[in-house]
Order: sequence, then C-alpha cells, then structure tokens
Amino acid sequence: MDFDLQPTLRGQLVEARPLCSDDFYALFLDAIDPLIWVQHPDRERHTRPVFQRFFDGAIASKGAFAVIDRATGRVIGSSRYCALDPVRREVEIGFTFLERAFWGGEYNGELKTLMLDHAFRFVPRVVFRVGERNLRSQKALLKIGAKLIDESRPPGPHEDPTSNRLVFAIDHPA
Repeated sequence: MDFDLQPTLRGQLVEARPLCSDDFYALFLDAIDPLIWVQHPDRERHTRPVFQRFFDGAIASKGAFAVIDRATGRVIGSSRYCALDPVRREVEIGFTFLERAFWGGEYNGELKTLMLDHAFRFVPRVVFRVGERNLRSQKALLKIGAKLIDESRPPGPHEDPTSNRLVFAIDHPA
C-alpha cells in the first residue's frame, strides 16, 4: 500500500503540512495552555517534558502534521496519521489538538475533512481513539459523522491508566 502519511493538505482555513523539528517551539506555545488537556488522558501534556515526549513521538511517526492557520501563517495545532493497517485496510487519525481559539467548529472540521479525503484514496476506513472522559473530542467526532465501534481499548503507556479508549470510525461513503 502506497499511503502517503505526510502530504501537504490545503483547505480554505487550514493547511496541514509535514511536522518538522523546527516546529517545536511554535507547537509548544499552542500546547502550553493546560485547559486544552483537561479532558485528555495525558493531562500533563502542557508541561515541557511531557510535550517533548509527545513531539518526539510525532516526529518519529513520520505521519504528523503542523496545522497552519492560512489567514495568519501561524502554527495552531497538530494531528497525525498513525496505525496504518494494510490487512484491515484502515488508518487512524489521532493526536489532534488545536489552540482553544480555534475550537468549536470550522477549523477542526476542515482539518478532518482534508485528512479523511486523503485517507480514503488508500483505505476504506478511518478510526479514531479517544479517551472515555474526553467528551469534547467525542462530540467533535460525532459532528463529522464518526460512529462508536469499540469501547474497550486500554490506554497507552503514557496515558491515564484509569481511562479506557473509545474507538470511533468513519467508512468511505462508497
């Protein structure tokens, strides 16, 4: 499967381009707001050491994006493709966060639409793993048409061990 995990995706509001090491400080300035992480399984991501681990993982994934506000050219968040599964013919979109000023609608919706459209060129299903207490992200996924498919995935190694992951999916509208 020839899935390009880091294309440049352009919409009217946002551009998602491959994340690079030079993006660290701009992205950390976005992530430093502790209110972004209140419902997130890794609530300490606003701290430098925890964010550094997140950022290093994003770079190593070779599927991460810097999300740019096209009006200002500023980095306003990040997202990534991960867990590409050629056998199940699916990819995960995850690790998405945006500055709070860009919450609640058009920016996340456009970002996810760009990423879904690209993914559906290669796989018929896109999945999303969300902490069971992250109601904000769950609502955002329902808003873009995702359906809950699994409520039992355990947390990752750096996540709140008391919080399971819910798995949502969107299938290609064939």
